[in-house]
Amino acid sequence: MIELAASFDEQFASISPFILYVLIGAIVFVETGVLLGFFLPGDSILFSAGLVAAAHGEVNIVVLVTVIFLAAFFGDQVGFVLGRTIGRPYLEKHKGPRIQKMIERSERFYEQTGWWAVVAARYFPWIRTFVPPIAGASKMRYYSFLTANAVGALFWSVLITLAGYYSASIPWVRSSSYAIAAFFISASIISSVAGYLRHRR
Repeated sequence: MIELAASFDEQFASISPFILYVLIGAIVFVETGVLLGFFLPGDSILFSAGLVAAAHGEVNIVVLVTVIFLAAFFGDQVGFVLGRTIGRPYLEKHKGPRIQKMIERSERFYEQTGWWAVVAARYFPWIRTFVPPIAGASKMRYYSFLTANAVGALFWSVLITLAGYYSASIPWVRSSSYAIAAFFISASIISSVAGYLRHRR
């Protein structure tokens, strides 16, 4: 995966912009909306996509950012709905005191600081995949989640993608774009693995 991301520009230079939009959107949606996609390096893909848009004039940066925003937004919405409709009934089937205490803590947390947690989680690999379904299972108020999701998805998609896009105008960044993409991929993977190991402990 690191090798692929390190040569992101070269790998996708020959495909049409439409296919690129669909591919990036699918990756972002899976990472944010499907629990099994927690290992995907979303930050790195966004930064690399910005580099590609800057290097190839046919890729429209406005369309790219819009696609990423919509994929991130609807991905979290799907995660929230799955948590509310599947996760919560599953937890309620277990009447043990430990489960009930966990539910109470989660509900209290999302009631008090859930809005900011949903926004901030966007910038943490692994965590951003699990926050929406947990928010849904904890019965966080829907419109509170909706606004937090919209704000978080907007800033995340715009800031990181444009960082890659405008970084390409800096000479040393342009010549080292593959190495930079590899660094971001590695950082995301290491962070994800570390978070998973902490969770296991």
